[in-house]
Amino acid sequence: MSRINSNVPSLIAQRHLSGSQHALRLSLERLSSGLKINRGADDPAGLIVSERLRSEIAVVRQAIDNSSRAINVIATTEGALDEVQALLTDIQALLVEAANSGAFSDEEMAANQLQIDNAIDSITRIANTTTFAGRKLINGELDYVTSGVVWTELADVDVLAAKFGSRPYVSVDVEVLLSAQKAELSFAQAGLGSTGVTLDIRGNDGIVTLTFPVSATTAEMANAINAQVDATGVIAVASGTDGASGMRIVSLEYGSDAFVAVREMDTDVFTVTDRDGQVNDRTDGRDAVATINGISATADGLELSYSSTLLKLETTLAESFGNGSTGLGSSSFAITEGGALFQLGPQVSTNQQENIGVKSMQANKLGNSVVGFLSELKTGQPNALDTGNFQQASKIVQEVITQVAVLRGRLGAFERNTLQPNIRQLQITTENLTASESTIRDTDFAEETSELTRSQILVQAGSSILAIANAQSQNVLTLLGG
Repeated sequence: MSRINSNVPSLIAQRHLSGSQHALRLSLERLSSGLKINRGADDPAGLIVSERLRSEIAVVRQAIDNSSRAINVIATTEGALDEVQALLTDIQALLVEAANSGAFSDEEMAANQLQIDNAIDSITRIANTTTFAGRKLINGELDYVTSGVVWTELADVDVLAAKFGSRPYVSVDVEVLLSAQKAELSFAQAGLGSTGVTLDIRGNDGIVTLTFPVSATTAEMANAINAQVDATGVIAVASGTDGASGMRIVSLEYGSDAFVAVREMDTDVFTVTDRDGQVNDRTDGRDAVATINGISATADGLELSYSSTLLKLETTLAESFGNGSTGLGSSSFAITEGGALFQLGPQVSTNQQENIGVKSMQANKLGNSVVGFLSELKTGQPNALDTGNFQQASKIVQEVITQVAVLRGRLGAFERNTLQPNIRQLQITTENLTASESTIRDTDFAEETSELTRSQILVQAGSSILAIANAQSQNVLTLLGG
């Protein structure tokens, strides 16, 4: 058939040439941009998935940056705490030196007191000046704020970590199920009968040997035991008038670690019994049994520790509340704000956040209401060197050293066991997400250059074929005798 108004072969050649030219443009675009998907029309489904992957990669990278910044905050905080710890060690050494009063002059005592005052002032100054990007770290701004604590029930509360989530506050309910007890042995006799007695009396602080004559009354024996309380860690309490009803030998501390042991030497006139009325020459104390928010707490005497994913805290029961003298009961309070919140995951949710508290390092905050506070060692305070209360002052410094060391250990554990693994895990996630996004969206240059060569050949061939198809219409002229 020979028609000139409709050149169908030319139309077919044009269509194929147009397709080849489109494929050539697409290959050139992919090779020049490095992307297989440059617009939604290239791969609608792939675009949706790759954009979501890009968003995930961005937030995971930000979470890595957040974790790295948290490590910097922890490092800055711990550096300041290291200086505080060094000053506390110096204070402890000065106390021990001053306790050597037999070889220590008043002038030297005053010089040591001056050094202690300066060290305590330096600790407070460090607390007030340690900052990170304008955020003060150890002046109490990162500590938790509590409300409703009944101090006659809870002598000390230290919130280590709390996650608020969408809650305006965190409720804490402490319920004592079984009271804490001191170790206790009882001597029921009044006097020693017809013979004297030699006793080894032992407690957590040590052992002493005391010899009592026949004439010693129970009250006199109790006074002699109490004179050695610093060496043994136990006290004696006479019962009845002048010990007519015997006496009790009791540990100073509460808990299963506290004990009292009384060993009689060579005689059999000093029989002691435990709380159950059984003859026994040694007995241990008892830890309190308590729950916090309905979950069993770990107890050491009157001290309770609690740890869950949402709350970590330590509290000390007030003696009358924890030993059952006022009956068993419960105490409640609320954590209203505070702590340092770190966003460690790619999504803003409680499960991907950590909140940790850093207590104030100011001298009047270091210590607790049970043993005292560091500021009490300054001139004019109850435990200054000139008061002679070296043992109590030493207990305060030991408690403060422990508090600072525990805080440093807790911050170190947070960095090592939370932040560093979190960064490693997020880096692996970034690698996998990037590989997935690259597979969907990035150009495979080996494949695309092959497509480019193919498209170039098809365009050239299509152009030649179109020229031939257009020339076919001229054959009609031969029919006209042209």
